[in-house]
Amino acid sequence: MRHHAAAFWLAIVGLITVTAAGVSAQRVPLRFVSTAWPPFTNTPGQPRFALELVDEALKRIGESADTTIVDEAAFTTALLGNEFDGSAAAWKDADREKRLLYSEPYLENRLVLVGRRGSDVSAASFDAVAGKRIAVVGGYSYGDAVTSKSGPIFVRSRGEEDSMAKLLANEVDYTLMDELVVQYLLDHYGEQARSRLELGAHPLVIRTLHVTIRRERPDAASIIRRFNAELRKMVADRTYHKLLHVDWIAADVDGDGRVEFISRTEQVGATPPSRAYDLFVATPKTAPKSDTAPRFYMGGNIYENWAAVPESFKNSNSNRPDPARSTASIFSFRF
Repeated sequence: MRHHAAAFWLAIVGLITVTAAGVSAQRVPLRFVSTAWPPFTNTPGQPRFALELVDEALKRIGESADTTIVDEAAFTTALLGNEFDGSAAAWKDADREKRLLYSEPYLENRLVLVGRRGSDVSAASFDAVAGKRIAVVGGYSYGDAVTSKSGPIFVRSRGEEDSMAKLLANEVDYTLMDELVVQYLLDHYGEQARSRLELGAHPLVIRTLHVTIRRERPDAASIIRRFNAELRKMVADRTYHKLLHVDWIAADVDGDGRVEFISRTEQVGATPPSRAYDLFVATPKTAPKSDTAPRFYMGGNIYENWAAVPESFKNSNSNRPDPARSTASIFSFRF
């Protein structure tokens, strides 16, 4: 009897030990904080490309995060306090770097002018459009350039679609849009966008997005290092294309300092793309010369120009659904 009782209690202890080990093996989600900056950051169910990219990268390295959205005025205090572990989408700042470890940049906020067809969108700074009415989304964290009392007249809108409506109704001269939204316009409303709009090519505001984690966390450096390692893989396997809703991306996929064009699918059609969404603004090191054709990453290989891309990749079946393409509607623009 004693033998059976002893065995029973040993089994109970073993079960408790196994259960406890299982619980400890489950990583506690990182507590992140962010502001609302659609389509990059927002509450669940809304466009939040940056948070989705970070969530996917963290998932691949066995981590996860819960993000709390706060007002812009409360963000820095929350980020540098002890309530949160960091942020999934933060800009670099010297004071913040004293407290936080930063990942490599995984996206850029690049804001360009969009005007009606025939408008001059070549401005290289806000000074060049002083006195012009520019639609900006109310509540977005545009930075000091947009809050300045000199230069253009900034007209607040309810969202990207409302900004576009104000532009087409002649209520404003321009709207300020992120290049990712411009790329979405071209991919999903190409004919209307080209016939009704002038799309700027020179960003007036540029900020890189990073994951940040408090230096006090013992695993902070490990998480950042493993997160960085996933980024290039996510470009090559088209995770970026799917989550950003774009057809072509320009990025340095092999780490040699040169940019390649990467398609969302292996069946790209007979003609080369007219443009690709740049993950990062080209630097002098990576920028192709004006007389240099873009390189293409297809089937795990890099081809020096479009002519070198095998014909097997240029065959296209437009009737076949592409599993790598998201069918979600992010914006609904009316022209």
